[in-house]
Amino acid sequence: MRTLLVTGASSGIGAACARRLAAPGANIMLHASGRDRAKRDALEALAGELAAGGAQTATFCIDLGEAGAGKALADATIDRFGALDGIVSNAGFADRTPFLEVPRERLDSSISVMTGLFFDLARAAAPALAASGHGRIVAISSFVAHRFAPDGLFAVTAAAKAGLEALARSLAVELGPRGVTVNCVAPGYTRKEAGGHRAMPEAMLAEMAARAPTGRIAEPDDIAAAVAFLMSRDARQITGQTLFVDGGLCLT
Repeated sequence: MRTLLVTGASSGIGAACARRLAAPGANIMLHASGRDRAKRDALEALAGELAAGGAQTATFCIDLGEAGAGKALADATIDRFGALDGIVSNAGFADRTPFLEVPRERLDSSISVMTGLFFDLARAAAPALAASGHGRIVAISSFVAHRFAPDGLFAVTAAAKAGLEALARSLAVELGPRGVTVNCVAPGYTRKEAGGHRAMPEAMLAEMAARAPTGRIAEPDDIAAAVAFLMSRDARQITGQTLFVDGGLCLT
């Protein structure tokens, strides 16, 4: 029986990862922001869905920019289930503000929610993950840290995600001897849930799809499939890597 924590699990990639990982008998701690009632409601609905399929579920709501959020999440999971075997760190947002226009505070916020949260969460969870014997950490990065084209720049998000990947590689070296693997998945353009505040018109989706060699954008479950593999025992020899699930976008 594995105990897993998925952050940002109320919708999209996070929810898809939770569904992929919630095997019967698994313990799943699901996280969402505490400030958004709609996200809290969606999280509770997901928890009920996964419980109906045989998983043991719990929810924890906290703003990831809040001081101590990472430790609070790790501690809540261990307190509830008595262990922690794997983490999917799915925190982030896309900020397309041009570099010369973005205020410094926006950079600080991006780093706090993406890089800083990962740092705090991984450090707090490291002893439990090492005790697991087959600990797994997968962080959701982004193509924006690797592809710099005039029509798709995300300066502060790119900086935060690049920092996250660097931390993941460092942690992979430190925790590898203790049986813990640490990897990142970098999605390309990915469809948002219909009706969501980030859902895009079909014309815009088609334009984004045309930029990738595969000619399509990803569904959240495409990303979740890669995450589930890296979280599995089959991936025990893969660590310190960033797996691109972008339809070849970063090749162009």
